[in-house]
Amino acid sequence: MSERFATLDIEQRLIDLQIELPAVPRPIANFVPWQRHGDIIYLAGQVCELNGDAVYKGRVGDVVDLAAAQDGARICALNLLAALREALGHDLNRVSSCLRLGGFVHCAPDFLSVPHVINGASDLFHDLFGPTIGAHARTAVGVAQLPRGASVEVDAIFAVS
Repeated sequence: MSERFATLDIEQRLIDLQIELPAVPRPIANFVPWQRHGDIIYLAGQVCELNGDAVYKGRVGDVVDLAAAQDGARICALNLLAALREALGHDLNRVSSCLRLGGFVHCAPDFLSVPHVINGASDLFHDLFGPTIGAHARTAVGVAQLPRGASVEVDAIFAVS
């Protein structure tokens, strides 16, 4: 682990990066925002919504461009962080590793930059947690539709103490 991130206080890092986490979005169907099993927290998929409204709607590569879709993935990551913080009793310093992200992009059939969209979420986790804790395995998939017409959805799995 680099010296810079060795004693990183994640809550302070949020302040330093001028990141304010949104309220945890409440599920629109029969599931919970997070589930903990031992030292693993599974986070349900979050779409690019703020206060219950999808910020970006429609197909990426059609009505939504790459930059907007990347911002949408970042919003998904902010929602995931809010759920993770809730799961950890408001202490993100208990995160020991971001294990995996799953990204889903509502895109046009010929849109080939699906992985680049999900970088919006990956980059946020790398910036916040550093190169060791923030590194993760990932899947990025183009899909025909997402809840609420959202352009992007991301889920995650974290190891915690």
